[in-house]
Amino acid sequence: MTAPTPFNSGSPVQIGSGGDTVTLVDGATFCLSDRHGNVMVGRSHGLFFRDARVLSRWELRIDGETAEALSVESTEAFAAQFILRRPPRSGPDSTLLVVRERLVTDGLRETIWLQNMDKESTVVSLELHADADFADLFAVKEGRVPVGGAEKAVAAGELVLRGRGDRLRGLTVSATGDPVVVPGSLNWRVVVPPGGRWQTEITAQPTWANHKVRTGTPCGETARNSAPARKIEAWRDSATTVDTDHTVLARVLGQTESDLGALLIHDADGRRSYVAAGAPWFMTLFGRDSLLTAWMALPLDVGLSIGTLQRLADLQGRRVDAVTEEQPGRIMHELRHGPDSADVLGGGVYYGTADATPLFVMLLAECWRWGADEAVIRALLPAADAALAWAQEYGDQDGDCFVEYQRATDRGLINQGWKDSFDGINDAAGRIAEPPIALCEVQGYVYAALLARAELAEAMGDTGRADRLRARAQLLRDRFIQKFWLPEKGWYAVALDRHKRPVDALTSNVGHCLWTGIATDEHAAAIVERLSGPEMDSGFGLRTLATGMGAYNPMSYHNGSVWPHDTAIAVAGLLRYGHVPGAVHLAHRLTSELLDAATSFGGRLPELFCGFPRTQFAAPVPYPTSCSPQAWTSAAPLLLLRSALGLDPHVPNRTLSIAPRLPVEWGRIALTNLRLGSSTVHLEAEGETAKAHGLSDDWQLLTPDNVAG
Repeated sequence: MTAPTPFNSGSPVQIGSGGDTVTLVDGATFCLSDRHGNVMVGRSHGLFFRDARVLSRWELRIDGETAEALSVESTEAFAAQFILRRPPRSGPDSTLLVVRERLVTDGLRETIWLQNMDKESTVVSLELHADADFADLFAVKEGRVPVGGAEKAVAAGELVLRGRGDRLRGLTVSATGDPVVVPGSLNWRVVVPPGGRWQTEITAQPTWANHKVRTGTPCGETARNSAPARKIEAWRDSATTVDTDHTVLARVLGQTESDLGALLIHDADGRRSYVAAGAPWFMTLFGRDSLLTAWMALPLDVGLSIGTLQRLADLQGRRVDAVTEEQPGRIMHELRHGPDSADVLGGGVYYGTADATPLFVMLLAECWRWGADEAVIRALLPAADAALAWAQEYGDQDGDCFVEYQRATDRGLINQGWKDSFDGINDAAGRIAEPPIALCEVQGYVYAALLARAELAEAMGDTGRADRLRARAQLLRDRFIQKFWLPEKGWYAVALDRHKRPVDALTSNVGHCLWTGIATDEHAAAIVERLSGPEMDSGFGLRTLATGMGAYNPMSYHNGSVWPHDTAIAVAGLLRYGHVPGAVHLAHRLTSELLDAATSFGGRLPELFCGFPRTQFAAPVPYPTSCSPQAWTSAAPLLLLRSALGLDPHVPNRTLSIAPRLPVEWGRIALTNLRLGSSTVHLEAEGETAKAHGLSDDWQLLTPDNVAG
């Protein structure tokens, strides 16, 4: 018997977020294990399916012992090889190689193969212990797991696990190689000849209402031909190809493509796709995260944005419900399917977010500009109008033009912007803001959403609506500048509190105000200066909170850490205001810092990392519970690229604007098969020059020199 061949010829990548945990993910299913491949009892590891842990123990023993870990290799986010050896019987060396080749789909498939390096046969005993607690994802994350495991039985040669309190969920484990199956384990005793190999293939298949879930990966099928591999290939075939001379950027963008493909979730009919927010704890649809990810990923695939918008429109609020915080027109925050979903944040669908609703409208218009089918856009206009109506009626209950939030019950999120930890919004002295809270970036999103919907209205002949929306946007901007600007400090307040007092901490949120264009040029110039200093720039990206603020803690979640997506949005904002002195220089510096950080994390940026200064530690310090891969972080390098290219297509107007400001070290950038509506375009850029191929005669290419091509 021959050893399995690698499923991909690419270079190995770092798995998970560092430390001892290996994370494999496909859509909403994921597996966390140690570097031996084991899921050990008492840890947060496991195989998770539909927000429940369907394996809480998956432990391999060789001759009664844990195999010694040599390395872990992977070229895709959904599969890995755990390379091990049997502990030496005497002396320092072992003669038995043990490889666990794991594939995550809607379950788990694992091939274990043994290779005997000795000159005589060896007897090997293998035990694979399996158990499940079927605990809710949140319960596992928070350490609230039930005592005891599953009900275990053997039926037709398979190990069957059933939840004690949850009769809906179950798992079956089957294997080749004639194992002896007993409740709780599969056991083999084999003889491996000298220089020979032996293998077994094991499938852990979730069941739902006593029916096995189809995994799409039949027994014996190689990982490269598996359903996750086919999904990734389809994603790559449809996505734009990016080539660059910059080695680090190329590696990071390659990781981006792989991770976004792994995080894709498809509807039951497979026609619509969107991304899960991030592994391990947010493998589900999130309003804010999925919308921002889709926006960033537009240069790769417009279809991802359409699927995201359509799915969120399906779930858009229709009624008032204090428990779930649903309100008419509101875009949901989070979707959950776990056994405790009715008790998590008020229910399976939770709406407590202030920013997803305007982001929905922003993305809809952006999709239109990037060439989405007009019929699809028109079908989503009622959802966009309902979203803006929510912002005016429910988001702004006191009528001051600002969208505020305050949770409806004690079960909801205290903070409902992207910094949604309980202490994430505080003033310069460190005092936590009192709700209702109006965040600066949310006002920017609403401003951009109003202008976006106005552009759509005008293009479709509704000039009256367009004029009203632009007037509303201008009023919001005027009041925002009046109320949020802190002239004595030189930045925008992060928020207004319940008394309409400015919450005066210096935060990265002001970068979002640049991105949406709500800031004035004068204010932007001051903000550039503040963001350039060591109080905000850690050397690996922007801190969420400046070092001089009362709540600053570089090891906190939102009060001094670095979030790559947040820095990327700030870079996009800085390049939007590229005419402001220092903006381009800072954007290039932050971009270089993020790529340096990515190198330290093996090419895959995590959700966040600690905000210690680079002068203190030469590499970014990981944040312990950071998600990796995480959707908007995975997509952030695409936003850096798009912003540096100044790439702004407008398919309905048949124009393609390119105003590159590429860092010198990037060299040449080429985008191949960029799909803009029915056109396929090829772009090349270097420094501040660009050219395009494939545009038809009715298109106009706009560059800084206004050279048509």
